[in-house]
Amino acid sequence: MKKTAAILFCLCLLAAFAAPAAFAAPQQTINVCNWGEYISSGAEGSLNVVAEFEKRTGIHVNYTNFDTNEGLYSKLASGAADYDVIIPSDYLIQRLIAEDMLETLDFSNIPNYKYITDESKKLYFDPEDAYSVPYTYGYVGLIYNKTMVSPPPESWAALWDPQYAGKLLQFSSPRDAFGTAQYLLGQNINTTSQADWNAAAQKLKEQAPLVQGYVADEIYGIMEGGNAALAPYYNGDYLMMHDNNEDLAFVYPKEGTNYFCDSMCIPKGTRNKQAAEQFINFLLEPDIALANAEYIMYATPHSAVRSNPDYSLRDNEILYPKAETLPKTQIFENLPPKVLTQMNTLWTEILQSRGGGGHWLIWIVLAAAAVAVVVMLVRKLRDNRR
Repeated sequence: MKKTAAILFCLCLLAAFAAPAAFAAPQQTINVCNWGEYISSGAEGSLNVVAEFEKRTGIHVNYTNFDTNEGLYSKLASGAADYDVIIPSDYLIQRLIAEDMLETLDFSNIPNYKYITDESKKLYFDPEDAYSVPYTYGYVGLIYNKTMVSPPPESWAALWDPQYAGKLLQFSSPRDAFGTAQYLLGQNINTTSQADWNAAAQKLKEQAPLVQGYVADEIYGIMEGGNAALAPYYNGDYLMMHDNNEDLAFVYPKEGTNYFCDSMCIPKGTRNKQAAEQFINFLLEPDIALANAEYIMYATPHSAVRSNPDYSLRDNEILYPKAETLPKTQIFENLPPKVLTQMNTLWTEILQSRGGGGHWLIWIVLAAAAVAVVVMLVRKLRDNRR
């Protein structure tokens, strides 16, 4: 009996010592979804922002990317994604607010919001500054390879020039792709006219046989490798590409272009709202914001970065055009459902207009897979170089 009691006593002691480990709280995790190449990653000696956040807070980050605003919306609307922080563009934020898909922010958890410049507050897509915190802003322009294109292009019409057949790239994002045709046609990019959208679609169908590919992040490897002559894309991404290929140049076409703002938001239903706000606040820490601004090369709405004499891009005229070089701009707004449906239907027709029916779709899938492999290898090599 005494022997049995002794064994039971020892088992109780073991259980007592084991209890703290058994009941230890699991590590908190947040899911962050951002554009590709859109945060300082640790490459080229830069700061790894996600790793630094994890180090300072103990909160783990599952970090993933999206290619287009439309793709991100599809994930959110279908319930297929469970994100705590997203960084979409202005017109998508406007749509997410209208459809009650974003949490209102508790700015007592985001004290670094004080660094956002006044001109980046109360923007049209979030006039009460209730749902979003600006991350970057920028403009769309034309990237061209100086060894293939002469004289330098001045107009969006260059994307329809037959001499560059097979050497042109176009956005894989329908809103951005339609924009290139709409600027050229002198349209309002937020038009609700069915005739306007049909005219822009016809212009893109005329362009389709000349297009090498419809791209998002794939553009890096293609343009840096000298494998295309012209592409519409975002100014910050151009600067990153130029670092790897000095033959590339950039111009704002005379017809005008898109001004955009990407902002940090929290999707409705997050289970980690306070940690998500902590991540947003962390990205606004002056040292973190500076590291991001240097690495991703987009214009920053952060006052401490803009005034920092060590910020190497503070006088870059592609990011911060002077009054005399500032392009004419339009902003994308959320379109009515009927217009969105028309745009998406027309976009499908444009892609199919390249010919080949089902066989074309098979080839495009195979080509996309091949490009994905190449991009992965290029990035791996680039990271090794960095």
